[in-house]
Amino acid sequence: MMKRHRSFKKRGVRLGQHLLINSGIAHAVAVAAEVKKNDRVLEIGPGTGMLTHELLTLGARVTAVEKDPAMVAALRERFAEEIKVKALRLIEGDARTVTPDSVFPKGAYRVAANIPYYITGELVRVCITAKNQPVALAFLVQKEVAERIARSTKESILSLSVKAYGEPHYVKTVSRGSFSPPPSVDSAILAIRGISRANIRGISEQKFFAVIKAAFAQKRKMLISNLSRFGTKERLLDAFARIDIDPRARAEDIPLKKWVELTGMLT
Repeated sequence: MMKRHRSFKKRGVRLGQHLLINSGIAHAVAVAAEVKKNDRVLEIGPGTGMLTHELLTLGARVTAVEKDPAMVAALRERFAEEIKVKALRLIEGDARTVTPDSVFPKGAYRVAANIPYYITGELVRVCITAKNQPVALAFLVQKEVAERIARSTKESILSLSVKAYGEPHYVKTVSRGSFSPPPSVDSAILAIRGISRANIRGISEQKFFAVIKAAFAQKRKMLISNLSRFGTKERLLDAFARIDIDPRARAEDIPLKKWVELTGMLT
């Protein structure tokens, strides 16, 4: 058994994943996603099944996407009964290609995951921009990333992307010892709730992201310079004046509401 654990530890490192070994944190992630009995849950990267067990204990119907074939085999063995009664469905694949829409094209569901930190932003965006969006999600992420999204007074492309679709919450700091192998940084549980397109209704999603990506292209430059391709300086100054944006402002200083208004004016 020790040999198998060491093997999984090596595989986790190779795939950029730090395996969760703290059942209390696993439970906290499930609670942060507001999982209740009979909820459908998409779990990304179940690893050895620590979070999977907590989700099943809460009565959820879990679909877990795992990239590593050896871990899939171990999960099938560990959760044979749950698979038999269809409480758990395992999909071997990469969550970046096995998208939420391909797993749950219709109906309500939630997402819970301990994911490789280097693809945090990509997986967050895949989930919240899905055609059939999840009701809520909870991820274990780097503490710094969770703070940047949910606590910082300065915005980023990622924080604005999250806030465009839901309400981010910094739930809990997670120590390095909760993982094997331990990461080099502390982690946190990040929850995104109330996911919908209500905040950006009435504007083009494509145009919204084009505007904010251009705005953050050169962070040290003033916003008006980064947005020059969307209009003349006079047009931009007029738009800024109408929605009370300081002409000297930088992208990180502008809240979501004003980005939505600005996108509408530049369409």
